[in-house]
Amino acid sequence: MGIGTSIFLIAVGAILKFAVTASVSGIELATVGVILMIVGVIGLLISLFLIATARDRRTTVRDPRVDPYA
Repeated sequence: MGIGTSIFLIAVGAILKFAVTASVSGIELATVGVILMIVGVIGLLISLFLIATARDRRTTVRDPRVDPYA
């Protein structure tokens, strides 16, 4: 799940929680909204964590046959 998908889930969850007043039998839309917001926040945190750790993995490979000071 990417950052865009996470933000989308948060937005849809907030709409269901705070803006929708319709009712569906057997489903509480406010609860579905809260669940979507929680899943979106967790996905956003995981995405940001993976991006942060990917930046730390960069390494520099030096060719010992090449003398940079020659």
